[in-house]
Amino acid sequence: GSVVSWGEPGWGGDSSAVQDQLKSVQQLRGANYAFAALLQDGSVVSWGASDHGGDSSPVQHLLKHVQQLHATQLQTAFAATLADRSVVTWGRQEFGGDSTAVQDQLRNVCHIQCSGYAFAAILENGSVITWGHPERGGDSSAVQEQFAAL
Repeated sequence: GSVVSWGEPGWGGDSSAVQDQLKSVQQLRGANYAFAALLQDGSVVSWGASDHGGDSSPVQHLLKHVQQLHATQLQTAFAATLADRSVVTWGRQEFGGDSTAVQDQLRNVCHIQCSGYAFAAILENGSVITWGHPERGGDSSAVQEQFAAL
């Protein structure tokens, strides 16, 4: 499908800069200030406030063979699950747009859940990896032993 946007231009309401790329859209995710579209070829197009995920150019070279898009609900960060079951993130770093601290663990991801400020990934082995705002779900170190018992 295609996309038509409206609303506050700087917060994703104006997609004219990427409109020619918004063809064969398979999935669309939005957060407060930006949008991301998964295209049929497995690539991603984003627009909106650049510091809130509207600019995915720093990770664009990694956004190939994307299977699923995810977005935090209150602060704008995006995560993409790739065909090899790894994850690429962008957007507000402190709210999940930067997964550098856990990137090596984000392999064999089966599912990602988002909150307003963080992400949680369930891996094939049943373990749970979290990142994002540490006080709002991004730091699960205090309960990791409980996850292992599930």
